[in-house]
Amino acid sequence: MNLSDMPKFAPAALRIPQHSIESESALLSGLLLDPRAWDRVGDLLVGSDFYRYEHRLIFEAITVLALSGKQADLFTVFEHLQRAGTADQVGGLPYLNSIAQYTPSSSNIRQYANIIREHAVLRQLATAGDEIATAAFNPLERSVDQILDEAEQKICAIGEARTRSADEWTGAYEGMLAHSAVLESRAEGKLTAWPTGLTMLDEYLEGGVRPGELVIVGARPSMGKTALGLTIGVYMAQARSVGLLSMEMSHMEVNDRLTAMLGNVSMSAVKRPSRGAGLAWDRVMAGVDKAKDLRLSVSDQGGLTLNHVRSKARALKRKQGLEVLIVDYIGLMVGLDPKANRNAQLGEISRGLKTLAKELQIAVLCLAQLNRAAEEKLDQMPQMSNLRDSGEIEQDADVILFIKRPIMANPDLSDDWKHYAKLSIAKNRQGRCGYIDLTYIGEQTRFADWHGAAPTNKTITPRRGEAL
Repeated sequence: MNLSDMPKFAPAALRIPQHSIESESALLSGLLLDPRAWDRVGDLLVGSDFYRYEHRLIFEAITVLALSGKQADLFTVFEHLQRAGTADQVGGLPYLNSIAQYTPSSSNIRQYANIIREHAVLRQLATAGDEIATAAFNPLERSVDQILDEAEQKICAIGEARTRSADEWTGAYEGMLAHSAVLESRAEGKLTAWPTGLTMLDEYLEGGVRPGELVIVGARPSMGKTALGLTIGVYMAQARSVGLLSMEMSHMEVNDRLTAMLGNVSMSAVKRPSRGAGLAWDRVMAGVDKAKDLRLSVSDQGGLTLNHVRSKARALKRKQGLEVLIVDYIGLMVGLDPKANRNAQLGEISRGLKTLAKELQIAVLCLAQLNRAAEEKLDQMPQMSNLRDSGEIEQDADVILFIKRPIMANPDLSDDWKHYAKLSIAKNRQGRCGYIDLTYIGEQTRFADWHGAAPTNKTITPRRGEAL
């Protein structure tokens, strides 16, 4: 076939990025006409949201003047641009004058800002899409997981910036008037808190955990922090959607524990059913039937970054709803910057988990390892300073709980201590702190309420006058 015989193709149409020159001109005109109008758009826009370069420079000049308390009008903006050496780049005073006369009013300026912002987001998505496609075609020795993580980061960053605009201020009277409906619901027994199933803990937490809260459960290894997290999660999953990010245990290990908890059988029988009397299959199947009614979802992917957790939480919320997220545990998470020190990484993670709780309006229950200093004094409960590798965790958390089982520190204690555990409410942003007694049922790796007086033993020194 000759080249002349080949079919002719029209050149591909150029892809022009989304933009609205009219909205940009109208918004800048409104700002030049009414200096007070900046307060209505300053929370929504930044210079890079503008498509035309000269409009970007003009808006940034107006922003600098507004933030410094100076009036931004035709001449002050032009003077600022002259000092910055960019006046010629925007077309000088003639172009500024044409912009100032573009619209007679600033009344619709917020609407113009929204249009500009929407177009900016679409351009960012197009750019991110091109970058993701380029990475997919040219991996450059990066793994698929790395490329996926980078792609999610790009999209998440755009989504977070999309919601950066500040909420409107609410007056005290309007806010309290609306809040009276919440108080009325509470008076009728309709608590806004979500019970954990542990009576005294719910008492201290004024009904349970709440959406937007970050709850930290800290303990040394083998004290039962995973058991406490699962105990609370299983109870809450009867009425609410719960997600468990199990970075320490596999699906099989989680299901072993659920079998013991829900079937009321021992972990020993679950692990080695061929020994002794064997496994009580009627109880196991009864546990399976109970699981049918639980709204509990489990992921056992390890080494998650904050972006992984965000992505998984959002996906679960879209798929079937999410109200409680359990993270087991924070020490196994990886910071976004692997070169940062561990303290900085955990600070970033704890802040991110708190932000995620507020953004999705979920409760985040995060398990945490304690440092070895928690073991130095057998007679004391752990302190917030014992949270491993990061002091920022205690700042970000709304509630901090510590578990101590005295028999783990002193195996010579009598059998009265075998099932005894003490829980410290070390921080409670919305209520009081204190100590509660719990029952630890090790055979089923779960916690329950403690009934009766706590055990006493002279070999244990009471802390601050309290019997352990």
